[in-house]
Amino acid sequence: MEIRRATSVAEVVAAGHLFDDPARPEWAERFLTTAGHHLLLAYADGGPVGFVSGVETVHPDKGTEMFLYELAVAEPYRRRGIGRALVERLAVLARERGCYGMWVGVDAGNDVALAAYRSAGGKDDGTCTVLTWAFA
Repeated sequence: MEIRRATSVAEVVAAGHLFDDPARPEWAERFLTTAGHHLLLAYADGGPVGFVSGVETVHPDKGTEMFLYELAVAEPYRRRGIGRALVERLAVLARERGCYGMWVGVDAGNDVALAAYRSAGGKDDGTCTVLTWAFA
């Protein structure tokens, strides 16, 4: 297995089966060219089998932290440490970029995601409630 940063729209589109919906080239281009946006792809058996995306968030009194936006691993490749490796690689990138920490929101019942994040060193601080707004 190899992990590398996505640098082209073609790579993102080729990994489309890993996303919730098909990747739209114009959105992929915007993501890839926006400073502080990161998409790491895991490759095995000649193709993409997982990804993690992260977005650096900056605040005037806190500095920069990494928001782990999404993690996905194709079903046949789960439980092989790929999710953990992707999260760990994003954490390394966050440290290299000067982030003071990294965080992710997880559905309480998503045991697979929680296991991947915990195995990569994530800790549940027990203090977070997520509220959402839908604009469409």
